[in-house]
Amino acid sequence: MFEALLVNAGVLIALVLVQWAISVKIDDVSFIDAFWGAGMGVLAVLSWLQLAEPGPLATLLMAMTAAWGFRLGGYLFLRWRREGEDKRYKMILKKDREKGNFAIAALTRVWLMQAVLLFMVSSPAQVGILGSSPAAPFTWLTWLGVAIYGIGIFFEWVGDWQLTRFKADPANEGQVLDTGLWRYTRHPNYFGDFAAWWGIWLVCASVSWTYAAATVIGPLFLSFTLTKWSGVTLLEKGMDRTKGDKYADYKRRTSAFFPLPPKSRGQARARG
Repeated sequence: MFEALLVNAGVLIALVLVQWAISVKIDDVSFIDAFWGAGMGVLAVLSWLQLAEPGPLATLLMAMTAAWGFRLGGYLFLRWRREGEDKRYKMILKKDREKGNFAIAALTRVWLMQAVLLFMVSSPAQVGILGSSPAAPFTWLTWLGVAIYGIGIFFEWVGDWQLTRFKADPANEGQVLDTGLWRYTRHPNYFGDFAAWWGIWLVCASVSWTYAAATVIGPLFLSFTLTKWSGVTLLEKGMDRTKGDKYADYKRRTSAFFPLPPKSRGQARARG
């Protein structure tokens, strides 16, 4: 398994260096968000291809990860093409651009750092695939993982679709999306990521609790970044600035992360 993980790491670094060169040429690293998901899909497929005899459990893990990763990668790539450079990366690299250090900063502070995190977060899929035997059975834990993954995929895919439709309507300029899945959580897509990867981790656990223990850092870190670091926290700072009172009212009524029934406006005001 160690040799296969080294192959995965080598391929990941090669892909990162190619994309870094492209980002320097176009002066924009924002498309790295698309590679976050797609890269995990690539590592899952590569892990599966290195097996002499892939079993059903390995194939399931590969398919779950690839479906999640390639869909997300395509969605974020199209968003980048449509909306241009992400403001977050403009801020991160602003001083380096001014000093003429954009290329080095893009490599060290964006691409290589993301590569390490991508490899770590996707470790349950890689290790679960590489460690499963051809005869590994589906257990109740496998099906529990698939069920939680399915909930996550539903929230992420439908949430992204609803957000895309909302933004495409000029009449919604300056408004807050509070219908559909966005009525129950302010971040259905982030919750979907969270559930999908804990589901993948549970399927890995059905292969081996040893593998699950060794890779739990992946979903734990993803949970942290979605809720406390670059996900909900960072996004909502921007929404507070641009949406003002409308978003404040939405926050009072709607769960931040886990889907819950929304409060009525009266309940929100009473607790505000």
